[in-house]
Amino acid sequence: MGQIFHQILPDAPVLPDIVLAPMSGITDRPFRRAVRRAGGGLVVSEMIASHAVLSEIAPEMEKMRFSSAEEAPLSIQLAGHDPAMMAEAAKMAEQLGASMIDINLGCPAKKVTGRQAGSALMAEPERAGQIFSAVRQAVRCPVSVKMRLGVDEHHLNAAEIASIAEQAGLCLITIHARTRAQMYKGAARWQLAADAIAAVKIPVLINGDIGSADDAKQALSASGASGIMIGRAAQGQTWLLKAIEADMTGDTDFRLPDGALRHEYIVTHLDEMMTQYGNRGVKLARKHMASYCDYLPDSEQLRGLLLQADSPHLVFAALHEYFSTVDVAA
Repeated sequence: MGQIFHQILPDAPVLPDIVLAPMSGITDRPFRRAVRRAGGGLVVSEMIASHAVLSEIAPEMEKMRFSSAEEAPLSIQLAGHDPAMMAEAAKMAEQLGASMIDINLGCPAKKVTGRQAGSALMAEPERAGQIFSAVRQAVRCPVSVKMRLGVDEHHLNAAEIASIAEQAGLCLITIHARTRAQMYKGAARWQLAADAIAAVKIPVLINGDIGSADDAKQALSASGASGIMIGRAAQGQTWLLKAIEADMTGDTDFRLPDGALRHEYIVTHLDEMMTQYGNRGVKLARKHMASYCDYLPDSEQLRGLLLQADSPHLVFAALHEYFSTVDVAA
């Protein structure tokens, strides 16, 4: 572990070959910082639409707000269909301090594919190549791509897209082991990424349904990937990336967070949500609070309080009461 980013990001500290996936509405600045605080390595921003950035649409510009000094190394993920727009948005991200640029060929949401972006580009290899080249030529920082196995069962073309990415000068590929047609349904089929991984010399991360060290080992074995990307499984257990790394490297000093540390992680995350979003922070934090409860014993009452509270004081008080009375084992 820890070999992929040695050459890609030589100025960064040693990073594990385990990356936090971009997730819309999840991997905002507070969540990224929460994962890094718990020992995670490279994190990727939630997807940012290139056309919206260039039009200075407020919600997308908010996603571009980050501190390069505090968050580096950080990969910014961009989505779009127009090579020139993608190149300009990449320049902006680099100027703001992005360590890497990631190109989205994986999102299956209709609002994205309806603009012929995201996983829709799996059906347009030539266009994808034009985007790869335009972005690569526009920035000095490394450029990567996150893709899927293909459009559907009859069009599994990840190997073709991966080869195009390598030829365009991209340094890293991530394959979500589902097709666009699958959306997020059905099991990820790590073995179907093997041909694409064998087709290129640059490192490839495998993604999809990896929620434990055992999953990670099976995904790496089945696909032949160099590393892994963790997505939804990190919600509610921001320390998961570090836990998997520790298991795979034989780090016997690592311990899962006990109740006191989990309490600290959660309230710090909530506090940063309030700082980032102001009064909206309480409602925006509810999905994260519910995810934390998924991994806390006897938390049904706490979950109900956290999902209904409209005041940060009530949320902090509920958390304090819970961790003062419930024994949370590491």
